[in-house]
This record gives sequence, structure tokens and C-alpha cells, in this order.
Amino acid sequence: MMEKASIIIPAYNEEKRIGKTLESYGLYFNRLKLNKKIDYELLVVINNTIDNTENVVKTSMIRNPSIRYLNFKKGGKGFAVIEGFKDALTRDNSIIGFVDADMSTPPEEYWKLISSLKKCDGVIASRYIAGSIVNPRQTFQRIVVSRIFNGLIRIVLMMPYRDTQCGAKVFSRKTIEDNLNSLSMSKWAFDVDLIYSMKKKGFKIREVPTYWSDKEYSHINFFKAGPWMALGVIRLRLLNSPLKDLIRVYDKLLNKIWRLK
Repeated sequence: MMEKASIIIPAYNEEKRIGKTLESYGLYFNRLKLNKKIDYELLVVINNTIDNTENVVKTSMIRNPSIRYLNFKKGGKGFAVIEGFKDALTRDNSIIGFVDADMSTPPEEYWKLISSLKKCDGVIASRYIAGSIVNPRQTFQRIVVSRIFNGLIRIVLMMPYRDTQCGAKVFSRKTIEDNLNSLSMSKWAFDVDLIYSMKKKGFKIREVPTYWSDKEYSHINFFKAGPWMALGVIRLRLLNSPLKDLIRVYDKLLNKIWRLK
């Protein structure tokens, strides 16, 4: 019996891109299924969307019965992925992961992640280790900000990974089951929280090089989001330290700053 993978695709106002992504992933994974390499589902989790994303997904479902979707009024990538995890666990998926809707990670690269899962509990795509290809190249400013953020993660959380933010990750079912209830952050530092939780519990998470293509129409301004991501990392460290009782004060301070934006 073939293993089955649930590929979660969080979608926030993705009417311009989600159709092409579903078509490309569907064609590629249908070939894998036909060759008895893996069964799959594409689980789109629409969140806080005000455009035509849902209707585009419904149209894609007519052509491909392996597509499913959820629709929530709440927003945020972390929230969408967590809800996707919960839904994927209600079916016989032995592999569960997620990928960005913009197809920065093409389906053949995602299959490489799944293929690398056999000797570990999770695989995360990396743009910053030997063998990776980023096309077109990121701007110098974006690289600097990304490296500063990664340095913060490595120092504050003692994590060895060079790229926690690349939007392509896969895990075994057991890894998701054992960590889902441990996640405390669903916004800026979701990816970091996810990997940190797994690392603390002794799960083996492997980082592998990937081909990644930056796409237009990005919904995230890294320069605006960066400070909030950094504050999220500090919050995560507080939660997992003897100073965790200070988290209420920290949260109140963050809420005041957020309201003053």
C-alpha cells in the first residue's frame, strides 16, 4: 500500500496564483501516484481572504479530486497550517507538510523533501546551505535581514538550522501528532516554534538544499515583519526558560506596541 502525503497550502488572497500552483502540483503528483510512488492530497487552507480564492480552488477541484479545502475567517499562515495539520490527521496521511501557495518551491523540489524523509522525522527546505539555488537572487538588503534573523534564532534558541523560514517542510505523521499541542505561536514565529518544539522533544529534523524562486505579489514585507518575528523568537525563549512567568508582562507590552502601529 502506498504512503499518502497531505500537502497543506495556506492561502491568503491567492486568486492570482493558487490555480496555477494546484495545476502544477496536481500534474506532478498524479504522475507519481500513477507510478505507485505515493498517494497524495492537496489541502488548501483559505484564511481571512477577501478575494476570489475559494472559487478558484473549487474550479480546480472539478479537475482534480485530490484537492480539498478549508475556509476560515481568521488569518495568519501559522493559524492556517495548524488547522491544516488537524484536518490532515483525521485521514490516513502518513506524511504531512506544507508549502507556500506562490510555487516558490516547485513540485519536483517538494518531492525531494518527501523522498528525504525516510531517515528522519522531518525535512525542511533551505535556501542558505551548500547546493541550494535561489533564482532570481535575493536583494542584498533582504539577505542581510534574513541572516540577522537567523543569527538571532541560532543564538537565542541554540538551533543549528540556517533557514527556518523557507515555506516548504514535510514531517512524519507521528512528528505532527506529538508536537501539535505544544505549539504556542501562530503568527510571526510559527515556523521557528514548530521546529523548536520538535527539536526539544528529540525529533530528528533534517535541512536540505532546495531550488527556490522568489515570486511577485508577495503578501509579506520582510522589513516590516522582521522586528515582530524577532520579538516572537524572544517570546518563545521566555516561554521555555525560568523567566516564563514574565510572559504576561511581555505580551501586554507587545499588544501596546501593536495598537500604536
